[in-house]
Amino acid sequence: MGKKLLLLIVLLAGSLVVYAQEEENGEKETKTDYSEAIVMVEVWLDAMQKYDELPGISAIALKGQEVVWKGAYGQSNPEEGIEMETNTICSICSISKLFTSVSIMNLYEEGKLRLDDRVEEVLPDFDLQQQYELSGPITIRNLLTHSSGLPRENAWPHWTDPEQEFPTKQEVLDKLNSQQTLYPSSTYFQYSNLAMALLGYIVEEVSGQDFESYVEEHILNPLDLDDTRPDMPEDLWGGQLAVGHSFETFEGEQHPVEMFDPNGVTPAAGFSSTVEDLADFAAWQFRLYDAEEEEILHPATIKNMHNIHWMDSDFGTSWGLGFAVYKGPDGKKWVGHGGHCPGYKSTLMMNPETKMAYSVMINSSNPNPGKYARGIHSILSEAGSIEAADEELAEELKEYAGYYQGEVMKSTGYVGTWGDKLVRMGLPSSDPGEFSKYRRVEKDHFVRIRDNGEDGESMRFIRNQDGEVVQMKYYNNYISEKVELN
Repeated sequence: MGKKLLLLIVLLAGSLVVYAQEEENGEKETKTDYSEAIVMVEVWLDAMQKYDELPGISAIALKGQEVVWKGAYGQSNPEEGIEMETNTICSICSISKLFTSVSIMNLYEEGKLRLDDRVEEVLPDFDLQQQYELSGPITIRNLLTHSSGLPRENAWPHWTDPEQEFPTKQEVLDKLNSQQTLYPSSTYFQYSNLAMALLGYIVEEVSGQDFESYVEEHILNPLDLDDTRPDMPEDLWGGQLAVGHSFETFEGEQHPVEMFDPNGVTPAAGFSSTVEDLADFAAWQFRLYDAEEEEILHPATIKNMHNIHWMDSDFGTSWGLGFAVYKGPDGKKWVGHGGHCPGYKSTLMMNPETKMAYSVMINSSNPNPGKYARGIHSILSEAGSIEAADEELAEELKEYAGYYQGEVMKSTGYVGTWGDKLVRMGLPSSDPGEFSKYRRVEKDHFVRIRDNGEDGESMRFIRNQDGEVVQMKYYNNYISEKVELN
């Protein structure tokens, strides 16, 4: 009898936890139990929201077709005291480019355009000046890979002038002839919102539909992405749609920013969504990898979009068809995109090999969402090292779990369980997956397990008269009190 994958979903600390199991000959073998790793994720992200002074943050982790974990911290609208949730809507800004790119590839599959079509052949209003006589043509492929030589932005100062609304499509097109190329085509990587906006206009020109309705009909509705829109839903502003906040000022303040209408910049930066919907978007791509039939796109097409189609000469920047493609800290290929619009930052990171995906959204321009996605990944990636050979000991260790804070320096750390071991994480942490692991020597006495498996320094716990763990002693010197933190 072959193997069958079963998924068991339970609740832990209000979050989803997924156990992957294989069934072979009637016997079940637990493959990955993420529950203790998820506790560490929640401790870390909760702490980082406070230490990094994020108004609010939502995040999700996906394995294949199942959500491993999702959570949210802080507030989507601090002035009204509205909590951040995993279905809170944020601007996803440049992640919008992925939906535009899928739309282009849908039309490509239908034979309505070719990737090497010249832009002026499919968009008659394209009259931007080519200043390099010997340049090759600017093609759809160039626009998708940011190798067209076009300027980064259109001719309107909508990103920086508070009085300037985002231009309409016609306003963008009307000023094209006042702009010129920065480089010959196919010479350098030059990230371009203008190029991606033009791709949206090409979708309209070739399909005969307006861009928004095309994306809704061909992508959003088929995938049931009900909280993803090619705009910012004004009626949800301050409620389900989070209020964005500025970069931190010199005085250390982050100010609420006004809601914006992306208008003619929508194909490049105008979408709004949730981490839950972006996880579903990632699940579709993973599903398509193994599919034997079309689902919006052919399996070969999404794989091709995830392959490198442009590599800068210094090997520092590589790009697929619409997707950033790069080598992650694990040495594997990752694909995805980040987003930053006034008041919001977001990311979507996917590993086609392991089928792990992460999305993070923050209602502030200040942080780097990739930092939190990578942190979540670094912790969950350690889940496979959890061993519980001694289940009785594993249960006993739970009384040590909690926050510990130094009396003098006020440094804070968290001690958690890791099967029949303990782990210790300092807070804040820029690399949360690098926590230390400890084995028990005797009651209340533990030693750190060094990378080579040998014993390291001691960690001891101190009890009160009632036998409760109240302190941790580290290096036989540093004493921390066990504390309750909100």
